[in-house]
Amino acid sequence: MKKIALAAILALGLAASPALAANKGVKIGVLTCDVAGGVGMIIGSSRSVDCYFEGTVGSREHYVGTIGKLGLDIGVTGKAIMGWAVFAPGKLKAGALAGNYAGASAEATIAVGLGANVLVGGSNKSIALQPFSVQAQTGLNIAAGVASLKLKKAK
Repeated sequence: MKKIALAAILALGLAASPALAANKGVKIGVLTCDVAGGVGMIIGSSRSVDCYFEGTVGSREHYVGTIGKLGLDIGVTGKAIMGWAVFAPGKLKAGALAGNYAGASAEATIAVGLGANVLVGGSNKSIALQPFSVQAQTGLNIAAGVASLKLKKAK
């Protein structure tokens, strides 16, 4: 189990480089999401997210949506917190983080676990979400594959 988790996290690290290389942006803030707990269905999962974007210029925006995985996802997890540094080609308009993102994902949980998701998408696919720290969650789970994040501006 430890070898599989290590391989998944290593694969995520290798996938992170092309995602950021394809998007040469500047850090414009941090996106932090509360992720609902759930059950991995072997080939995928989907969970709701409640997110806040904190811009480097002091702006704060609220987003809601879903995060999903396609690939190996076996187990049960509790509520998690995920955080990303947000990179874009420059200053964005309010609500610009709304949209669809895709990228690599890996996580392993035995009681307490770690994971990360590298994602690219949003406004004209010009926004990159790079994990600034790993996600923290509880449960029993192992997952690796393609991640998707759908965000919309909360009212």
